[in-house]
Amino acid sequence: MSFFCYATSIQLHQLSYFILEAYVHVVNLKYLYFMITAVLYIVIVIVNTFLIVVICSNRSLHEPMYLFLCSLFVNELYGSTGLFPFLLVQILSDIHTVSAPLCFLQIFCVYTYGNIEICSLAIMSYDRYLAICYPLQYNTCMIFNKALYFIIVVWFYCCMKFLITLSLNIRLTLCGNIINSLYCHNYLVVKLACSDTQVSNYYGLFGTVLSILVPMLPILFSSYSHF
Repeated sequence: MSFFCYATSIQLHQLSYFILEAYVHVVNLKYLYFMITAVLYIVIVIVNTFLIVVICSNRSLHEPMYLFLCSLFVNELYGSTGLFPFLLVQILSDIHTVSAPLCFLQIFCVYTYGNIEICSLAIMSYDRYLAICYPLQYNTCMIFNKALYFIIVVWFYCCMKFLITLSLNIRLTLCGNIINSLYCHNYLVVKLACSDTQVSNYYGLFGTVLSILVPMLPILFSSYSHF
């Protein structure tokens, strides 16, 4: 939280809030959208919590594969909690504004959720590759502590990578506060900048390659290597 307090001190002297313009189109059906969003969020929370409890309480499921699945379920709770409660409040609200610190916090949650998701799938594809191609050595190659180490590295890497992105974007001078979206979007916030965004753009492109292309390599490799 100290990072976001620092972010707030930099940003508030420029801009204290953002306006989410996309909500002007949902006014007439806001109660319907609220019910759909609420039901979806409740289902996500119940299903993922149930699966986490089942894996944690059943000792026979304390295997690397289920540990990776448990990490995915925790990430689903993390990502959905960073987005859905905010959407529910905004749908019912008549004033669709969000404070700058909360906006950057939501950007952090949503983007790290996506990064953790695809990186976790990449690790699971590696686990699948070992199980299929090296079944006799699997129990020695992929032990519980190694799987836990992979999960910790994925979460730490994704959080630190996007903290750098936020540290670059928070320093930008913004000349507007209207975001045409239902939630805070990093790209749309950068578009509001009237200062030089070259460094942010280059790092954003580099981060996109790291977030998508690199995890896709082990996924594609494991998909075709056993044929």
